[in-house]
Amino acid sequence: MTKRTFKSNIKCMGCVASVTPHLEKVEGLASWNVDITDPNKWLTVEVETDEVLDAVQDAVEKAGFKAEVVG
Repeated sequence: MTKRTFKSNIKCMGCVASVTPHLEKVEGLASWNVDITDPNKWLTVEVETDEVLDAVQDAVEKAGFKAEVVG
C-alpha cells in the first residue's frame, strides 16, 4: 500500500458526506481521510498502486470538488 496526498476543496463534513459514495466505489482505494481543519484541506489516501490516483481524482471531481496530487 502507498499513501498519497491531494490538496482539495473539501471543506466541511457535508462535503465529506457528498464525496464518500464516490470514493467508496474506487477499486484499489484502501482508505482515505480529509483534514478539514487544515487550510489546504488535505485528502490523504492509501492505494494499492499509483494507477488508482487518477480514479480517486475522477471520483472527487464527479462529486463536485477538486483534488490535486501533491505527494
